[in-house]
Amino acid sequence: MGRLHKYKPPEAGTSGRYARPVNFAQLLFPDFSLILCGYLVCRFTALNRTVWEPLESLVYFFLFPVLLFHSIVKSPLDIGAASSLMAAGLALGICGIALSYSLPHWPWLGRRLDPRLHAASAQVGFRFNSFIALALADKIAGPQGLLMIAVLIGVCVPLFNVGAVWPMARRANKGFARELVRNPLIIATASGLVANLLGFTVPSWLEPTVNRIGQASLALGLMAAGAGMRLGSLTKAKQLGAMVLCVKHLGMPLLAFGLAMAFRLDTAQTTILLMFSAVPTASSCYVLAARMGYDGPYVAGLVTLSTLLGMASLPFALGILA
Repeated sequence: MGRLHKYKPPEAGTSGRYARPVNFAQLLFPDFSLILCGYLVCRFTALNRTVWEPLESLVYFFLFPVLLFHSIVKSPLDIGAASSLMAAGLALGICGIALSYSLPHWPWLGRRLDPRLHAASAQVGFRFNSFIALALADKIAGPQGLLMIAVLIGVCVPLFNVGAVWPMARRANKGFARELVRNPLIIATASGLVANLLGFTVPSWLEPTVNRIGQASLALGLMAAGAGMRLGSLTKAKQLGAMVLCVKHLGMPLLAFGLAMAFRLDTAQTTILLMFSAVPTASSCYVLAARMGYDGPYVAGLVTLSTLLGMASLPFALGILA
């Protein structure tokens, strides 16, 4: 189980995870129900944004990094077996970034786009919600899926952060190197890969604590994604929003499907790459846009719509393309 090896889904009628492809919607329901719970609790109880904002920081800066680090170090990593998945993930990221930033150059449509709004919202087209990705990877392919999604996060998060920050920094005359070196997911993934290659393992007496931290991070991360949903400010730039979301929820899964074929990924790797391409965009898109001086509420609306559209794009990627 430790290595990224050939994975064959069980035949129909067995008790395995892939026994019935039509059950992907049912498989995704528990995670999206947690997102809905987070939204309802935040909007209709005293546990409002003042509660959820510190919780998001706890998940992002501590719980998720622990989960990522442990997912990587607990199983020996076969770089040779993972190289095709890593290359496919990088190619997917580059294609997604290029497609998102090509929108102003599309005939007829591109000239109508607001340059500043496009610079802030283009990141929605290629970034991913790591809360949802980690939860689904564990549910779809177990520990092997967590290892594979950790590898994808390790190679794609730096690329996606550069793609997201650089255009806004260029327009706002700000640097982005500090944003990259301080990213907790990059730090956790890089340190996990180094520790794995050096043969480090988490002591057995610490395993139960680390496992519980990982379990808590998945549930709290999904609820935090729901608590952060907003629909304000979407009345403007509807065309730009539709184009960016089309790139994210249609273009990216189709690109992932083609790249999986081109890189000859096995069944498990293909499924994880398709899932990775179809998950909703990162909730931190709003934070980044606002911090860089752009229209944060507009980006927050796109993040919310992307979360809702994920309920269609994930079954499309996992049930139809897979």
